[in-house]
Amino acid sequence: LLSDAGHNLSDVVSLVLALLAFRLAKVKANERYTYGYKKSTVLVSLLNAVILLIAVGGILLESINKLQHPEEVSGTSIAWVAGIGVIINGFTAFLFLKDKEKDLNVKGAYLHMAADALVSVGVLVAGILINCTGQYMIDPIIGIVVSGVILVSTWNLLRSSVRLSLDGVPANIGRDEILKALMETEGVKSAHHLHIWAISTTETALTAHLVIEDINRMEELKHHIRHEMKHFGIGHVTLEFEYAGESCEGVCP
Repeated sequence: LLSDAGHNLSDVVSLVLALLAFRLAKVKANERYTYGYKKSTVLVSLLNAVILLIAVGGILLESINKLQHPEEVSGTSIAWVAGIGVIINGFTAFLFLKDKEKDLNVKGAYLHMAADALVSVGVLVAGILINCTGQYMIDPIIGIVVSGVILVSTWNLLRSSVRLSLDGVPANIGRDEILKALMETEGVKSAHHLHIWAISTTETALTAHLVIEDINRMEELKHHIRHEMKHFGIGHVTLEFEYAGESCEGVCP
């Protein structure tokens, strides 16, 4: 129950941070922050993953301590309190379920609440088994099992958050597919200096240099490509057009 309470406290902090990030993301751009504070949603998702890992570490330490120094616990009290936790945390996680794949920040909040519900289920099972068997060692053993499950579910969130924090290509976007789409556009001879990164957990940007056959079609190609990129979930597109034989400044990958 102490481990579950500590994890619930971390979730309160997580939800407050997520709310703060949503508010900051709506702040308009200014001369210092030309994209506004949209990146705060990525930073909060990373922080949420770290908080989850810390919570898992706390549960593991408590469980190991209980294994080494078993204590008598009331199975009935554990079961009742955990049962209430399952209902509340499960319902809260359900509220985030719909949009968890659309926003990494929402996914972080969802994982927190789902992990809480899972911990509560583990505590509930432990309470029932302790009542039936009188074996107090069941409590820390289930705590360790639940910690492992939470750790696995948190890993993907941590990996995605680190990727976006380092301006990596979002996991749901394939760079090769984007490059192929650009190269197959009628009037485009080649593409280079292609960069794709996340402005926030819901917005993606792209910049690219395109060598085109007819410089007079620049505006037409620009509008066409921007429209095509929306199908890939990219809303901020910046293009630089070049003609064949023009030297490209810098190193062109």
